[in-house]
Amino acid sequence: MTTVTPGFHRYLFHFSGVTMSKVSTTATVKKHTSLPTVAASSLAGTAVEWYDFFLYGTAAALVFNQLYFPTGDPFVSTMLALGTFAAGFLARPLGAIVLGHLGDRKGRRATLISSLMLMGVSTALIALIPTYETIGVWAPILLLLMRLVQGFALGGEWGGAVLLVSEYSNDSSRRAFWASWPNVGPPMGNLMAAGVLALLSATLTPEAFLSWGWRIAFGLSAVLVIIGLILRLYVEETPLFKESQARQAAAGVQHRRMPLAQLLRGNWRQILIAAGSRMGENAGFYIYSLFLITYVTEILKMERGIGLSAVMVGQGVAIVAIPLMAILADRIGRKPVLFAASAATVLWGFAFFALLDTKSPGLITLAAVGGLLIFAAYSSVIGAFFSELFPTEVRYSGTSVSYNIASLIAGALSPVIALALYEAFGTGLAIGIYLAVMGLISIISVACARETKNIKLTDLDA
Repeated sequence: MTTVTPGFHRYLFHFSGVTMSKVSTTATVKKHTSLPTVAASSLAGTAVEWYDFFLYGTAAALVFNQLYFPTGDPFVSTMLALGTFAAGFLARPLGAIVLGHLGDRKGRRATLISSLMLMGVSTALIALIPTYETIGVWAPILLLLMRLVQGFALGGEWGGAVLLVSEYSNDSSRRAFWASWPNVGPPMGNLMAAGVLALLSATLTPEAFLSWGWRIAFGLSAVLVIIGLILRLYVEETPLFKESQARQAAAGVQHRRMPLAQLLRGNWRQILIAAGSRMGENAGFYIYSLFLITYVTEILKMERGIGLSAVMVGQGVAIVAIPLMAILADRIGRKPVLFAASAATVLWGFAFFALLDTKSPGLITLAAVGGLLIFAAYSSVIGAFFSELFPTEVRYSGTSVSYNIASLIAGALSPVIALALYEAFGTGLAIGIYLAVMGLISIISVACARETKNIKLTDLDA
């Protein structure tokens, strides 16, 4: 049973660590340890959390700019709405540090349950926030606050979800395949978010959708969170974490060093390599999936359904492609796949905007599919690659901090930078150059890494 500690730990783990474990014991529910079950649990949780996170990003471009930032200038309103989207990324490193610390000290499973609860509550509350017309400046302030909570929760989600699978596949020759399933969560969550908004947009009048229809999508988060929590409660803590705890106890270690301090002291090179390797992936993903909608609706003046449909098709293709490409990564290695994805990022940005500018729905869909296939290549391998860089005692902190540094630098501002570049130069070519630079950073970072596909995670603890 998880120990309840003073302060923040007490509240964060009250339900996930103590109360929930009592419920499980009372119900005599046997926790599962098979890789398919563990992978399904991780996927379900990440899909729910990314649904919540991406729902905000999509709504920022379609709804929040009108209801919460009515400046009279559509460009300024959209920039402000996307700015609150970026604010969620500012909280992600803090979430990575705090939840990563708890994950390394208290366990992967309980921390993941806590992050899912935080995300679900904050997203459901967004559905209840009155508009600027009703409560004035408090409307965007409350919206920003909930966005920061979303970012904090997501900061500890990905690392824990990946570790839950990776640490169960220590000796597996298919670690990339199993660790890729949590990475199916982002495109699946985005697909669900875009799909729900597209359905509401298609079945409601524009006035009804803007007035109350969009709130239904946020309210659905409460139902999805319950499903995710149930699945995560059925999974046992990872064997590698238990072994690490047992080693500490056998050695008589009562007070270990702070995981973050230990991480920065001994693994700072791995942090730089890991964060740099996904610069192209993160910058590209938010442009291919979120900025595309803004570009199609606000710049090309086309129906929003065209952009939403293109993103939905692209996300569907990515969902299928990620585990298939992971099988390839298990055979040829992590570095070749990362190199290929980074090189494609350098080139695709230019083709991407050329396709969008045709205003052809088919070619716009092709642009989204191509971009999200590149994202799928990255996602197929980074779960295993990140896990293979850090020892068990700091693995949660290491993967979470590295992942969210890249998200903050490359992902948070990419839609805002893209919009600003277009405003300054009047062409998507400038945005393509920005993507190429991000792809080059990833190429350099991967070149500095060693191949890790044959490493056993327990060997890193020696």
